[in-house]
Amino acid sequence: MTENATDQAGAPRPTIGFIGSGHIGSQLARLAVAHGYRVIMSNSRGPGTLQDLVAELGSAARAGTVEDAAADGDVVVVTVPLKSIDAVPVEPLAGKLVIDTCNYYPQRDGRIAELEDESTTTSELVQRHLPGSSVVKVFNNIHSAQLTTDGTPAGTPDRRALPIAGDDADAGQAVVELLDEFGFDAVDAGSLAEGWRFQRDTPAYGAALDAAGIREALGQATRYTDR
Repeated sequence: MTENATDQAGAPRPTIGFIGSGHIGSQLARLAVAHGYRVIMSNSRGPGTLQDLVAELGSAARAGTVEDAAADGDVVVVTVPLKSIDAVPVEPLAGKLVIDTCNYYPQRDGRIAELEDESTTTSELVQRHLPGSSVVKVFNNIHSAQLTTDGTPAGTPDRRALPIAGDDADAGQAVVELLDEFGFDAVDAGSLAEGWRFQRDTPAYGAALDAAGIREALGQATRYTDR
């Protein structure tokens, strides 16, 4: 456990489960541990492949199966290739906040018809797979290395902002608070259906902007089919 593994009232900090421990997952885990959270790391290859990462993260971290991360995380980050979303456990995530970092890359994920015709969005697909969970889209539009370098204290001029999208107001507020703790302002893009506004190849995707800049970028987004 890290020194800050309790909150100001002395209660244990929530545990964050990670389904996926690649570039985004490992960087978010570093942020989480630095802010006093416990983490459970998992991937499709099994806990034995995560020992080096867990050793780096320290005593607040442990490796487990995907099912362990889903069941034991108070909040769970799903950060896997979109083509693998059906492998994410459903029942253990019911009633939980699920942070979705997924992007659609056809060259990796294959062509997904309803994303190609934009009749739905990536996070709506995740929510459909996890009907009992509260899915919030965030962290998909920032380069992974910048997660641990670009955060600054609240009130910092030109503080970097990240967009979020979700259908559950309470879940969204929890993500706003987590982002603030991790060093970023949050900009509410709206419902999961509006998550396309910061998907791949939009003005907000990969852009290091403050809150005003992110709002402008979201407003400039156009559908792929309208280009």
